[in-house]
Amino acid sequence: MRTAVFSARRYDQSLLTQANAPAGHELVFIQDRLTAETARMAAGCAAVCVFVNDSVDADVLARLSAQGTRIVATRSTGYNHIDAAAAAKLGIAVVRVTDYSPHSVAEFAVGLLLAVNRKIARASMRTREGNFELEGLMGFDLHGKTVGVVGTGKIGVIFARILHGFGCSLLGHDVDANAHFEALGGQYVGMPELMATSDVVSLHCPLFDSTHHIVNAQSLAGVKRGAVLVNTSRGGLVDTDAAVQALKSGQLGGLAIDVYEQEASLFFQDLSSTIITDDVIQRLVSFPNVIVTGHQAFFTVEAISQIMATTVESLSDFEAGRPLRNRIPA
Repeated sequence: MRTAVFSARRYDQSLLTQANAPAGHELVFIQDRLTAETARMAAGCAAVCVFVNDSVDADVLARLSAQGTRIVATRSTGYNHIDAAAAAKLGIAVVRVTDYSPHSVAEFAVGLLLAVNRKIARASMRTREGNFELEGLMGFDLHGKTVGVVGTGKIGVIFARILHGFGCSLLGHDVDANAHFEALGGQYVGMPELMATSDVVSLHCPLFDSTHHIVNAQSLAGVKRGAVLVNTSRGGLVDTDAAVQALKSGQLGGLAIDVYEQEASLFFQDLSSTIITDDVIQRLVSFPNVIVTGHQAFFTVEAISQIMATTVESLSDFEAGRPLRNRIPA
């Protein structure tokens, strides 16, 4: 099946080609993001494969449908970038990757926490310049601290298990309790109590209308002073302007994010030789107690290989008329 693969980087091309070898789909790799302007590049493709920063709204879907696209496969678990209702009306199937290495994201979240708390990136930059001074690099022991985990699914529980190994107490917030989290001694509380009590807050929940800006000016006003916030889930979970103000006041002691609400125009591209006009991201990276990475938490060989294998499997099932196990409901 002829498939247009948007936002295709070299690693996408290499690993997707490898996963596709037994299936033999015709893959057309396109480096550009999918937008209303670039949708024409998928003309004649029955399938379109996208990533998190591609725009798959009603307008784009209508253009794809008119060109013959019958299925959209996203190389991600989240699908808030896709208008699933519009796709259903057009008769376009939408599939995602429901499961890939949860360890990749959980381990990266712990890495971000350690890096921002112990000032590892700053220390590395100093020593490269011959500065071995310790002033300004003091962090705190994680042992004995309280860690709030917002979203206790597979990734959240693995993150909690690692921090439990550090000797941390665990608080959780989720619509559904997870017995694996409770087995670690984790206790479920409301969001206000979690924010007020936790020394570290880590976000591992999906982005829905109900979770949009779950961390906002009000919740940050009630956060334990000096707490560290980690987000490796979705940028829209955090009101970034409110986070900036909390950093400026000292209410928030540190911020480590791998996702950003306005990341679509920034991430997955080299902008080092251009003027970045996003004042918020520029303000964030100017703080000494902030670490920003470019949506790489999922980026391990194991995770990407599984993502590509699942994507190819979905395309093959669709082509053969088999049920789509990873179909997104309208």
